Amino acid sequence: MSEIIMKEQIIDAIKNKKLTLLKEIFETVPNIDIAEAMEDIEDVTQIIWVFRVISSEYTAYVFSELSPETQEKIINAFSDKDLIKLLENSFADDVADAIEEMPANVASRVLKVAPADLRKDVNQLLNYKENTAGSVMTTEFILMLDHVTVKDAIEQIRQKGKDAETVYTIFVRDAKRNLVGTVGLDDLIFADEKQRLEDIMDRDFVTCSVNDDQEEVANLFKRYDLTAMAVVNNEQKIIGIITIDDVVDVMEEEANEDIAALSHVTPLEESYLDTPARKMAIKCIPWIIILLILGTFTTMALDRIEKAAVFTTIPVLIAFVPALMDTGGNSGGQTIALMIRGLATKEFTPRDIFKVIRKELLTALIVATSISVFAFVWFTIEQYTGIVTNENLITESGSFATIWNGGCWTAEFTKSALVTSLIVATTLFVAAILSKIVAVLLPLTVAALKKDPAIIAQPLLTTIVDVVSLITYLGIATLFVHLFNIV
Repeated sequence: MSEIIMKEQIIDAIKNKKLTLLKEIFETVPNIDIAEAMEDIEDVTQIIWVFRVISSEYTAYVFSELSPETQEKIINAFSDKDLIKLLENSFADDVADAIEEMPANVASRVLKVAPADLRKDVNQLLNYKENTAGSVMTTEFILMLDHVTVKDAIEQIRQKGKDAETVYTIFVRDAKRNLVGTVGLDDLIFADEKQRLEDIMDRDFVTCSVNDDQEEVANLFKRYDLTAMAVVNNEQKIIGIITIDDVVDVMEEEANEDIAALSHVTPLEESYLDTPARKMAIKCIPWIIILLILGTFTTMALDRIEKAAVFTTIPVLIAFVPALMDTGGNSGGQTIALMIRGLATKEFTPRDIFKVIRKELLTALIVATSISVFAFVWFTIEQYTGIVTNENLITESGSFATIWNGGCWTAEFTKSALVTSLIVATTLFVAAILSKIVAVLLPLTVAALKKDPAIIAQPLLTTIVDVVSLITYLGIATLFVHLFNIV
């Protein structure tokens, strides 16, 4: 069944109160699909009806997938009894994530009616710094003593497993509450029921600190192919776990932040469609103003070029300025995207700067050579065909010399066209190498200063490459005009 048909079926079942079909949907359809369908229902009373007639064993999971606005409406419509029922089947990390987005009075009410154990866990999660392991971990996990037998362990999982975030990884501690190992559910099932957990547990496990950055935690999951990881405090005692579903959300969040930063937009807290136009504009305006100010340096360089004698001698050179700036920026943009991605995934660090520079320098030489050779040929064709014209080369009839009127078959035209193409191609060669080197140095330097390279590097790259490319263009043009005695 297609996603659209499924959504229509869910909405129809809710609006027409088809209880039997609705129960079947909650048992067979993924929670996120049900939540997305509910978001399209404008009458909140219909959503409230669903939460009252369907067991909270199912609706608690759907609730965690709803938008903060819809969650708030449901909580405001619920009696304390309904709310307690919902919270009893919710995980602490989901509740913490939800009330973080709610007004203080709504959050206070949720905490007030929450069961004592849940309230304690939620308050603990809310006290951790945002974007750290502590803020994304869950406190619902299975922790057993190392001397427990396999038979007893399986029985405990049957009793407590429904309240845990995952049963696929069991965490093992000693009598002093030190984390000593992990046991996979598959290892537990195939082990002899008389064996102890200490006999089958994996002692070579990975943990993270409660204050570790969430992006670093995500990289650990990727590096070691984990599905769950223990979070420990300063005393190396386990206080929570992070599961792969939480890490997927972190990866998406970090990727969205990087994309937004590269696009010079402050990341959105809500989805695109849920963000008001005024808020979108406020997110964009600061970056546009910053880039406008940085563009002053490019304007200054262009002003010097316009007044330079060499561009009066060969006016056609001005026509190639946009191509020069675009090519330099595009060349550096490709590299800076690779650098930011590599730093984010820990493929390399600022300590690898010389290795990265060597690699990118070789790449830059190949790219720059290819670009400049093609540019020389292409810009020459542009001049011969009249795509760009030289004001100093006019035929006797008063038209610009091109292949179409035969005015280009002179030594003067050939010399001017080839020198012009050579000037631009040489500048492109230098600009392409320069832009790639700058694109390496900027993000690595910013990362070494413990800042986000995606936010700072891109606007600086554009400004530096544009300004230096224009100055290089002026210098090379002046040199070639003197070398070839062009007047």
